[in-house]
Amino acid sequence: MILFILFISTLGYVFGKATGYGMSYLGFALIFSGLMSFFSYFYSDKMILTMSGARQIQKKDNPELFRIVENLSIGDGLPMPKVYTINDSAPNAFATGRDPKHAVVCVTTGLMDKLSKVELEGVIAHEMSHVKNYDIKLMAIVTILVGVVTLLADFFMRSLWFGGGRRDRDENGGNLGAIFIIVGIILMILSPIIATLIQLAVSRKREYLADASGALLTRYPEGLASALEKIAKDKEPLEAANNATAHLYIANPFKGKDATNWLAGLFNTHPPIDERIKILRSM
Repeated sequence: MILFILFISTLGYVFGKATGYGMSYLGFALIFSGLMSFFSYFYSDKMILTMSGARQIQKKDNPELFRIVENLSIGDGLPMPKVYTINDSAPNAFATGRDPKHAVVCVTTGLMDKLSKVELEGVIAHEMSHVKNYDIKLMAIVTILVGVVTLLADFFMRSLWFGGGRRDRDENGGNLGAIFIIVGIILMILSPIIATLIQLAVSRKREYLADASGALLTRYPEGLASALEKIAKDKEPLEAANNATAHLYIANPFKGKDATNWLAGLFNTHPPIDERIKILRSM
């Protein structure tokens, strides 16, 4: 996270020097991103649930699911989260919210239909671990930081296109100004890719942690391992998922896009599911 902030600061400095706006460029971007962060902190969960087509259910709608969530909440010392479902036959689940007091656990109807009780418990324990470990807040912050990087690159491109800051650019001094412009263009192209790679790397690490924490909560790693095995074998993609929400799910919701080599693995939202199963079964 510290490196992410330093990366953003470096981008702001280079883009500011290249356009002639100096540090005011970074200041404007940070103020704007701060406003975005404030909005995202309080409303990102509602946006995610709306995009996913999820609906809230009560205990009377699915007593078994509610009992599992209640029991795990008590066992982990967490407040009872709201429970949502997505009407989709593809098995998957995710957690969202800004903190444990405002958390949401969401599962698909396909997950409930295709998993046994102990397997469903393993999946819910994994999602509850995301809540306990504050992954729901961490990933929201990372997503915002990726947005800031994209915003900086977009501002820089527009500044070059419309000639903004040209009157101040000469202050950089001939050759030095040209160097900043060239470096800025390179960073403009590469920075969104680098930021996305950081986001995906953080997401993959938190999945491993949630697997371990979930197994610790249920004291039965095989439940989650068996659930992941069934989810992996089910080739039906989740229609409600999109690129903005894919990293939230317990397994890649798009299916058929698992990494086959190191380079492809860098752009994967989840660690290899076979590796996750292997680690769980070695506990």
